[in-house]
Amino acid sequence: MSSHTASSSNGGNGSGDSGAPRRNSKRPKYSKFTQQELPACKPILTPRWVVSAFMIIAIVFIPIGIACLLGSRDVVEVAKQYETDCIPPANRSSKVQYIQSSADKTCTISMTIPKRMDKPIYVYYQLDNFYQNHRRYVKSRSDKQLKSLSKENDTSGCKPEDFADGGRAIVPCGLIAWSMFNDTYSFSSQNKSLTVNKKGIAWKSDKEKRFGKDVLPKNFQGGGLQGGAKLNDTVPLNEQEDLMVWMRTAALPTFRKLYGKIEVDLEANEVINVTLMNNYNTYSFNGKKKLVLSTTSWIGGRNDFLGIAYLTVGMICLALAMGFTVVYFVKPRRLGDPTFLSWNRGPGSQ
Repeated sequence: MSSHTASSSNGGNGSGDSGAPRRNSKRPKYSKFTQQELPACKPILTPRWVVSAFMIIAIVFIPIGIACLLGSRDVVEVAKQYETDCIPPANRSSKVQYIQSSADKTCTISMTIPKRMDKPIYVYYQLDNFYQNHRRYVKSRSDKQLKSLSKENDTSGCKPEDFADGGRAIVPCGLIAWSMFNDTYSFSSQNKSLTVNKKGIAWKSDKEKRFGKDVLPKNFQGGGLQGGAKLNDTVPLNEQEDLMVWMRTAALPTFRKLYGKIEVDLEANEVINVTLMNNYNTYSFNGKKKLVLSTTSWIGGRNDFLGIAYLTVGMICLALAMGFTVVYFVKPRRLGDPTFLSWNRGPGSQ
């Protein structure tokens, strides 16, 4: 008994000793933020609030969707698939052998303009089943080499197109540049040639920051197997806009890239004759090629998805608002009615 008393007495003296060291506490300093005591708005979702929110969304989204669809429908677009038509009938059973041969691959197709097309008219080439987003393909390039002359030997990420015969560095290196699209198009109408302007088709940031003005192509397509287009060795990379457009890899296997612009108006029912060189090999991977002529509107090119998405969300919200309104008037219930609680709806509830 006495021992317990003594220990309690000693503990009391120790705790009351002002000279004892104070223990460090991990307790945070009090504030309303750390204790989650800041003023907060906690709205109660009453039927009127829910119906009003859905109606506001519907009122905003439906007109936007209609405007986007009308803007998309204002775009005049003509597309022509030609990878089969430009193979002679006798060679259509062996397309790969034909495209890899030295035979003349000149082809002529025609396109009829359905509606008046106001300038500028954008010329695109479209490839299907071409996976530019493949990991090895995307990584096979050297941004340092493209930007600076001092880094022309930096080909560490460009395999297998890093060095030409004799161990000389390829500029630009990598699979992306090696596989550059090389079909060419020339247009005419009513026996008059239509000039295609190929300036200003690349991004300004690419020309000024990503491709060097002192970097010239070297040893390009100098290996045993030619992949695609050749580059002019006397023109710096920041002026070769076809290359810059191609080097921006696409995220999907079906994509379009800008070829140039036609700076004259085209009238309805006008027939455009196209003489093209069918050089690019899409037959090895069952790919497709299309030539596309298109105008633009305030929304850009033709794309109905945005308008359809806005209309779909708006119509769903409108239907939900009307449905909740009908339920609210046909079968109303008091807000916060405790009889709807699960423990009040059992067999033994009163």
